[in-house]
Formats: sequence, structure tokens, C-alpha cells
Amino acid sequence: MLEKTLGLEIIEVVEQAAIASYRLMGKGQKDEADQLAVTAMRERMNEMNMRGRIVIGEGERDEAPQLYIGEEVGICTRPDAKEYCNPDELMEIDIAVDPCEGTNLVAKGQEGSMAVLAISEKGGLFAAPDFYMNKLAAPPAARGQLDIRKSPTKNLKILAKCLDRSVEELVVVVMDRSRHEDLIKEIREAGARVRLIKDGDISAALSCAFTGTNVHALMGIGAAPEGVISAAAMRSLGGHFQAQLIYDPEVVKTGLIGESKEKNIERLKSMGVKDPDAVYNAEDLARGETVLFAACGITPGTLMEGVRLFHGGARTQSLVVSSQSKTARFVDTVHMLDQPKEMQLRP
Repeated sequence: MLEKTLGLEIIEVVEQAAIASYRLMGKGQKDEADQLAVTAMRERMNEMNMRGRIVIGEGERDEAPQLYIGEEVGICTRPDAKEYCNPDELMEIDIAVDPCEGTNLVAKGQEGSMAVLAISEKGGLFAAPDFYMNKLAAPPAARGQLDIRKSPTKNLKILAKCLDRSVEELVVVVMDRSRHEDLIKEIREAGARVRLIKDGDISAALSCAFTGTNVHALMGIGAAPEGVISAAAMRSLGGHFQAQLIYDPEVVKTGLIGESKEKNIERLKSMGVKDPDAVYNAEDLARGETVLFAACGITPGTLMEGVRLFHGGARTQSLVVSSQSKTARFVDTVHMLDQPKEMQLRP
């Protein structure tokens, strides 16, 4: 039901966000590019026949006025909703969004930025606090075989066996952060190769699920909200995904909400997180009966082309993943924004 009703529309949501953000690609205006994506995404969601609740949005740090955590979107949230929505057919869904994942990438014209979202039935997505997560993603062949509690060296040996490769043939994506110095050193000493990225670990996690990307694992600490969105995709793609919340400011070193480790533990307990050290898998973070994930490239990436503008229109490439139909669809769309003078057959 969820896929048939909203499947096409969520593609349009990420497409509109990507096109809007791309208009500032390479202009050094990361906040402005993000705001354009937020506005476009919100406007399109408010045209959808649903009552949606943002469970992961623009974040607590920003105190965002749009797509903030708890905001309701969709036609059925209007004051005159009774005119548009049948209470017996009302769809209540949870939504996790990142309208512009990789704002710095857009601002600098670098590869790998996307507009992404995940949806599920009400209560189907883990409402992650604006903390960080230690993450481990790997291909489907390694699903259930790796363990985030083991050392990177041990996991690389297991992964190599699962993929019938040597450790030396493995490529591991790691965020280029000072907190990862020891992790990077261990991966290299184990014999594997490291691909450092500045931003965009959702894209890195997704790349693990597809052969031919030359990405075999994602390791390290990134934002918790993005971890939930990654889990929503990896659940349906069959890839391995595990995560643990990081609540100690000394581990992350920068940007973590909360005055201290103790205060953060108290906050987690107030949110219903009984065990702050719990290990979550994809099914824990995206536990709904139906989970849909959609992404649209803003700048070119491993999986998708970026937005390509032409006179009178734009062309986008998106990915939509469904746990319901067990599909991963790549969608190539030409947007006739004005009166295009030409329609290119191939990108």
C-alpha cells in the first residue's frame, strides 16, 4: 500500500530538492544550497495525500524552521484536512530526511552530494537523537557475519573471506576526521585500502550494497540521523549494517550536542533508549513493515549522476529502494521546467 501510493511521489520529492540545491552548485554557498533543498522538499511533501511526521530532519543544532523534528507535513495536516482526506484511509507515516547530504560538496562543486529521504509507517523509523554513530556497512555476502564490536582487523579478515578476496583487495570508506586516525592506521596495517571522504557517508553505505562500485565497507563515526537513513536503504538491499550511538564528546571531539557524557546518557534514557551501548542493525533502525528509501544525485557520485541543467529543463537520476517489492529502481528523469529547445536522448 505504502509503495503503490507514495512510491512515485517520494522520487519527485528528492528530485525537486536536488534541482533546487544544484542551482547553487560550486558557488560556495552551502547554507543557501541547503535551504533551497529544504524548501523544495517541504513544498512537494505538502502536496502528498498523507499525514507525515518528521522524525529525522534538519536537526536540533540548527533549530530549523522547516522540516524540523516533529513537524507535520502532507495534505492531511491542513486545517481543512477533512475536505481532502478520508479518516478511514488516512496514511500516517514517519519521515527521515536529509535534503542536501553533503552541503560542502555542493558548495565546492565536488562529487557525492544527494537529496535523500526514508519513510515508513508511524513508528517504523528509529528517532535518532542528534548524536553520532559508529557505523559498519558491507555487501550482502557479509550480512550477519561481521560484528561492529570486533576490531577492524578481524572484520576485514571475515569480509575478505565472505567476498572471496584478499584483504589487500578491499577498499574501506572512512570519513576524513581526526577521530579516525587510529582506525585509518589499523585498516592500512591490516593490508586494506582506505578511501577518505569529506562528507556523505549515506552514499558510501549504499555503495557497499552494489558490486562494481569498488567500495567494500564503510567504517567509522558519522552522524546518527544519517545512520538511520542508511539503514532504511540497506535493510531492503540486503547489505550488512550495524551501528552504535556515540554519546561521549571526547570520542567525537567536535559538534556533539550535550555538555558531558553523563548528561547525554540521561538524555538518551529520557528518550526511551534503555541501553546507550546497544548495537543496532538495519532492522532495528528501520523496523516498519514497509520501508521506502529515495535518493537523487545533486553532484555526480558513485551510484548516480548529478543534476544536469539544459535550456528550459533539467535531467536527474534517482534511486528508490522498497522493502515491500524488494526492488532497487534507478530512475532517469527529464524535467521540462520551461520550453526546452532540445530533448537529449542520452546523458
